Amino acid sequence: MKTLPWLHPDRVALLLDALRERILVIDGAMGTMIQRHDLQEADYRGERFAGGFDSAHATPGAAPDGHDLKGNNDLLLLTRPDIIADIHTAYLEAGADLVETNTFNATAVSQADYRLEHLVRELNVEGARIARQCCDAVAVETGRPRFVIGVLGPTSRTASISPDVNDPGFRNTSFDELRATYREAIDGLIDGGADTLMVETIFDTLNAKAALYAIEEAFEARGGRLPVMISGTITDASGRTLSGQTAEAFYASVAHGRPLSVGLNCALGAKDLRPHVETLATVADAYVSAHPNAGLPNAFGGYDETPEEMAEVLQEFARAGLLNLVGGCCGTSPDHIRAIADAVSGVAPRALPASLEQAA
Repeated sequence: MKTLPWLHPDRVALLLDALRERILVIDGAMGTMIQRHDLQEADYRGERFAGGFDSAHATPGAAPDGHDLKGNNDLLLLTRPDIIADIHTAYLEAGADLVETNTFNATAVSQADYRLEHLVRELNVEGARIARQCCDAVAVETGRPRFVIGVLGPTSRTASISPDVNDPGFRNTSFDELRATYREAIDGLIDGGADTLMVETIFDTLNAKAALYAIEEAFEARGGRLPVMISGTITDASGRTLSGQTAEAFYASVAHGRPLSVGLNCALGAKDLRPHVETLATVADAYVSAHPNAGLPNAFGGYDETPEEMAEVLQEFARAGLLNLVGGCCGTSPDHIRAIADAVSGVAPRALPASLEQAA
């Protein structure tokens, strides 16, 4: 793997300085906040798709009448960017140092569900651009730099596990297909102004490896790199990812990507995530992050853990020396992030491994 210079050395220097000084705060859930707006099909279509096709690209058959777009939250970057910008700003004002782009499903694999694969690059450019504008505006107001995490989600398919219980050998995607769709998304995120890239909510490590491969391809093509963040998902009480790895095994599988940070998010609440974050804090030659859900979902699919409850648990993580970055996933809001930011304020970040300190 080539050693390439930073694409944005000044901003990377600011980020590394901040990581040395304190625990940085990542934002909370995007989907939870979007749900509060009770958006309807017309909101997702906007003017651009109101006529049953993509009028901006004159693409008949793209999102035709009768093919619902409701639920495609990434599409709101084009049809309701005001909502996405307001959510980013609310998290920044609550104390977030880093906000994640609204691009969790902005890959061709996932957008194929809506027949909008042709929008992948545009969605990622706009996702990073909108987040960049919000970060820069709040940074000017507060005098504190804020950073854009370019999000690469897991996609709606898995390269390691068959979706057909009757055919264990069947796969509905491939490494090369995933690599190609991730590459398109990565180029868009970089062009839109992302400060870092995060491969997150990883339930299948092979998917993540395809993303990491595409990231290195993109960096080599540009002659420079951005910091890479990696966040896996422990799916249940077994303490393993969906593809069967413990936290330690997961880290060993992705360490070749030379991540700035490695962590865990989603699926579990903070209490259940603690032993697995502790494992990463012990073995990882990288910064450690955690952005858990607001507890486990209730019978109605909602999340009941209050900001105060969640902040108390994560404060213990911080005082135990486990964290460098912390935030929230499903069910969290700006109130959760404000409480978490207050709870970890003044707590020293996890001590950096000597090898990483020298490299940084």
